[in-house]
Amino acid sequence: MPTKIVKSRGAGRGKIVAVLIDYKKTLSGDKPHKPLLSAIKKRVARNSYGRITTRFRANPVHRRIYRIIDFSRLDKKGIPAIVETLEYDPNRTAFIMLCLYKDGARRYHLAPEGVKVGDKIICDDQGPMKFGNRYPLKNILSGTEVCEVELTPRGKGKMGRSAGSKATIMGFDEKYCTIKMASGEMRKVSKECFATIGIVSNADHRNVRIGKAGRSRWKGQRPRVRASAMNPRDHPYGGGEGRTQRGTKRPKTKWGKVTGGRRTRRSKNPYNTLIIKRRIKKKRK
Repeated sequence: MPTKIVKSRGAGRGKIVAVLIDYKKTLSGDKPHKPLLSAIKKRVARNSYGRITTRFRANPVHRRIYRIIDFSRLDKKGIPAIVETLEYDPNRTAFIMLCLYKDGARRYHLAPEGVKVGDKIICDDQGPMKFGNRYPLKNILSGTEVCEVELTPRGKGKMGRSAGSKATIMGFDEKYCTIKMASGEMRKVSKECFATIGIVSNADHRNVRIGKAGRSRWKGQRPRVRASAMNPRDHPYGGGEGRTQRGTKRPKTKWGKVTGGRRTRRSKNPYNTLIIKRRIKKKRK
């Protein structure tokens, strides 16, 4: 994926300020399809009483219109489609593709890496192993990289939807297919669940560097204040002379709740029994 490097113009010439995606070399640049657009009500992290419930969020400067994405395609099963455009979606990290089906309908889908304008895709029980095609897991070969995997049959694609994400099919048994997630987690999924062949597009999103505080404000992110810079009454880490240590045995939130090492997954989650191996925990530096 081509990237665009922005360098400083004044003092410190040659210093990299921002690393952005060069969309002009990747996307078709067409305007979004109006019938598949929907307005988003901006809540700005406030509840029904107008009180701020989530800190460090503001009203985004740029207007965003939601693109209605079809994560299932089962109502178009067996009907081929042609990729008309590859477009940018401000509501997600991945790119999307506008597909024209043989019956005349148009749908937005997540665009896998390698799909181009003019390619033909299909959702069916079986067919050629081609990027963008969607089949049941039982009819996909072991070792294939897939995305938009369903958790339950006919439950729409839930796993592997962000930029560059994927899941690898490891094997099969009587009822389930074993897949390996990008995080290292191994889990079982019903063989009847559908998945899209390929890796989600815009894998270079991880290399993007915001570059300046103004771009964060455009996206609706307000400045974050370090906890150690606060007063003792505002945070457990606050107070002290100069740079002081945390002062608490375990990391805590502003309200004193333990975080960073505490399990947050619900013990009664029905999918716990299908997890073979937990995701790999990264060590903090």
